[in-house]
Amino acid sequence: MYGLTRSLLFRLPAEPAHRLGLFGLRELGHSQELCQSLRARALRGVTEALAVEVAGLRFAHPVALAAGLDKDAEAVDGLFACGFSAVEIGTVTPRPQPGNPTPRLFRLPEHQAVINRMGFNNHGAAVAAAHLRQRAWHPGPLGINVGKNKDTPLEQAVEDYVACVDALAPLGDYVVVNASSPNTPGLRKLQEPEQLSALLGAVQERLAAVAPGKPLFLKIAPDLTPEAVDEVVDVARARKLAGLVATNTTVARPFEHPLAKEAGGLSGAPVREAANAVIRRAYLRSGGALPIIGAGGVFSAQDVYEKLRAGASVVQVYTGFIYEGPGMVRRILPALAALLARDGFTSASQAIGAEHRSAGTPAP
Repeated sequence: MYGLTRSLLFRLPAEPAHRLGLFGLRELGHSQELCQSLRARALRGVTEALAVEVAGLRFAHPVALAAGLDKDAEAVDGLFACGFSAVEIGTVTPRPQPGNPTPRLFRLPEHQAVINRMGFNNHGAAVAAAHLRQRAWHPGPLGINVGKNKDTPLEQAVEDYVACVDALAPLGDYVVVNASSPNTPGLRKLQEPEQLSALLGAVQERLAAVAPGKPLFLKIAPDLTPEAVDEVVDVARARKLAGLVATNTTVARPFEHPLAKEAGGLSGAPVREAANAVIRRAYLRSGGALPIIGAGGVFSAQDVYEKLRAGASVVQVYTGFIYEGPGMVRRILPALAALLARDGFTSASQAIGAEHRSAGTPAP
């Protein structure tokens, strides 16, 4: 069914198609009864064996939705209806901003990829908060992904992150600091150890004041060197973060294509291996002590399984959802259960980091 819908949507430019899809999900969310019915159908046959726990949060299964699709929290219930174990909204900034000039979103179907330079386009924290206050259905964890406004100087970035925490943290189940988007000038400098430690410390302090006990995660780039991943993990552990989200989009272009010259972050299948490499490195550096939410190039149960084995506890999708459609989770979960059973795992949690245990790889 989605094949026909996708062929129609893909006749539109990427951003209008995105808005149309989001509109449909938002309208779906107006009927809680229908959402519950569709979610039950998507999760039919899912057993407790697929459930995982991260930072005290229970995920019914490992497949969640990444930030970027629903920046303003307008279609959360419609997205949960698709069967995702968790939904992450954002990236949200304190003040509304239009983002970068259009066109700024490009599909590359032959590579199962997307290039975007959206630039944190959103209606601001107050609007997202208003949308979240209207929700009455809470079938799984809700993540709040926060960033800084483009016109906020880097030395004042902390103020923007803290403002987002004030407005949104009490309305979600966990918070993600996005310091890794390639589309906000200078943002990735916040991943440098000294600045990162200061930023995380300030966010943690405010989070403890306005939403005590809410887990804090850090989203990192796939373009970090192995040594930089080690530094980020060390800072995250020193700050006692709940975990990492690995990874964001890449600025690399590992193929030739007429659109490859377009600026922005590349997501989808071409970022899969780079993301997996960061997950592996982060898992090894922490000795498995720092939970990882994996993201990047997830289209199938095999992709989810690879990230679990590499060290992710939960796996997020975004570009894969654009290509695979709302039946994606329903198709992945039985196949994932079969992969786990094939290799002798009786639960998804047993597969987390399994490739390192079998290889006996020492920590870096």
